[in-house]
Amino acid sequence: MKTVFFTGHREIKNYRETIQKLMTTLKKLILDGATDFYAGGAIGWDMICEEAVIALRENLAPHIKLHLVLPCPPEEQTARWASFDREVYRKILDAADSVEVLSEHYTKDCMKKRNARLAELGGICVCYFDENRRRSGTAQTVRMAERLGRDILNMK
Repeated sequence: MKTVFFTGHREIKNYRETIQKLMTTLKKLILDGATDFYAGGAIGWDMICEEAVIALRENLAPHIKLHLVLPCPPEEQTARWASFDREVYRKILDAADSVEVLSEHYTKDCMKKRNARLAELGGICVCYFDENRRRSGTAQTVRMAERLGRDILNMK
């Protein structure tokens, strides 16, 4: 059984090309035996990947599963989000096969704990990582994955 996790930036350049590359990559991973996909529920890349997994589950591979690993309760994670993003998030939560909440409240290190948990659970990292942004949470998560010997597939 292969497991996959996602990490990436909020802003996506070359959106259509990137999404096409993501979908091609996910289909190949599913054909190669990936069944469980882990994501952290953040705006941007996480939501794009979560929606992609849901769409693939509905249209191609009903056996795959989406697991959310959240840094804190949904109402705290989304407190400052736009209403549109909160609505998308709620739909993703409803469609997820499992939800793990790592902290009872938002803390200064709950995002880092979420990132470490994702790297622990996923054998393959599908990321959107701009290597010029070495001080980001995405960079931190990619480094965690590298230290754990995970395969890194960068969609950037």
